[in-house]
Amino acid sequence: MNPQDFASPHELVLERTLAAPRAAVWRCWTEPALIKQWFCPVPWRVTEVEADFSAGGASFTRMEGPGPDGQPMVQDCPGCYLLVEPQRRLVFTDAFVGDWVPGRNKPFMVGDVRFADAPGGGTLYRAVARHWSAEDCETHEKMGFHDGWGKAAEQLEALASSL
Repeated sequence: MNPQDFASPHELVLERTLAAPRAAVWRCWTEPALIKQWFCPVPWRVTEVEADFSAGGASFTRMEGPGPDGQPMVQDCPGCYLLVEPQRRLVFTDAFVGDWVPGRNKPFMVGDVRFADAPGGGTLYRAVARHWSAEDCETHEKMGFHDGWGKAAEQLEALASSL
């Protein structure tokens, strides 16, 4: 079997070279106090983070911000880490809520974030959102994937470079 036979045709990708060391970028992805500072684009903010950074480990992020009508909105994001390769790769999903227990809602995506040293310094950063269907992928793109994940990456870079 060829692994490419199973490649997702429903991916959204963000690639950047961040002006921060890989170890600092990794810390920003794996320390709850740091995650709160960059993970979602302003004016949204992360108010709660719980994470067991191991394969099958539960994750939970609560984000708060203005909804489309300007009213306050809360978004709870329970999930599970599928793969943790320190300073190299994090794979996570909302399909499970930890210890391989299926989530209560329809799965939306698998996130695959990779980190590598950039030639000349900094971090090669690649974040991929894989979706179960073309519809989910299109929904995520219309929700502002590129703009939102791009702004979050800028916030990540600023925080990581200050550590």
